[in-house]
Amino acid sequence: MNFWDFHTHQNGKANAIFNGEGEVSPAGLFCSLGIHPWDLDENWEEKWQKISMQVKDSISVLAIGECGFDRIKGPELEIQNAAFHAQASLAFELDIPLILHCVKGHDLLLEYLKKEKNIPQIIWHGWNLKPDLALRLLDFPVFFSFGHHLKKEESNAQAWLKACPPYRIFFETDDSNMEISEIYQAASLILGLSPAELAQLGISNWNQISSRKIQ
Repeated sequence: MNFWDFHTHQNGKANAIFNGEGEVSPAGLFCSLGIHPWDLDENWEEKWQKISMQVKDSISVLAIGECGFDRIKGPELEIQNAAFHAQASLAFELDIPLILHCVKGHDLLLEYLKKEKNIPQIIWHGWNLKPDLALRLLDFPVFFSFGHHLKKEESNAQAWLKACPPYRIFFETDDSNMEISEIYQAASLILGLSPAELAQLGISNWNQISSRKIQ
């Protein structure tokens, strides 16, 4: 059984979506491409034009991102909003997920979700916020990727994983040094499902929301 890592900064791993930032992996491994809010500036459109061509041309790019909103380290919100809309638009066009980075910007996301008609499938990576916010997101095509916070007792991640609809669940290592099998094992203890069942769940969930399939 393949334990897919749906968002990682660990390069060179099979069955993983590497956060490739601006370049497709030369080894042909799967990745996501986008412009992180931390990397946005006034010239973001030029950078995005180059990245978007790679996304369109390479089927090894499984998702767009990570991208989104960050009120702590990102530039002015006008730039963040424009860049997010551009990246979300391409994700919708290609029918592939968008991997979301969102720090103190859930109001910006909710505003987008309520106003926009053509919304891509959005995976909020590293989920560790309160379940009441997650419940508000269930009206929209928003999914939740759980990582190392699952290993912390009484974390928000643990609380929401227990209540989250199964078809909205993914798992990741993000920028930790953990093995993805550790995350599946932690989730297994929380949900009472075997790691193999959760591995199959992740693959099935992905293939339900993306035109670029995995196995």
